[in-house]
Amino acid sequence: MPTLYEALVKTEIFPGILARNVAGFRRIELLRGPAGEDVEFATVMWFDSLESVKAFAGVDYETAVVLPKARALLRRYEPRSRHYEVREERIAH
Repeated sequence: MPTLYEALVKTEIFPGILARNVAGFRRIELLRGPAGEDVEFATVMWFDSLESVKAFAGVDYETAVVLPKARALLRRYEPRSRHYEVREERIAH
């Protein structure tokens, strides 16, 4: 059963991000997994470059972008975003 947070992400947050049409933004994923008695969510966003990340998040691009509505539903969240560079990708046939 979806949580209130998950519903907010699906109905408002993701559509709002997509509507921004940030150059170099490719996709966004919401991951959900067990965390003891709770559930934990992770959001993965794919961009073409660090410049595209900055266009989305601003100059302080390592500060997590968490809307006040989402913050109100979360017990905790990571205040800093982590960024990774894809070094190799392989697709199964």
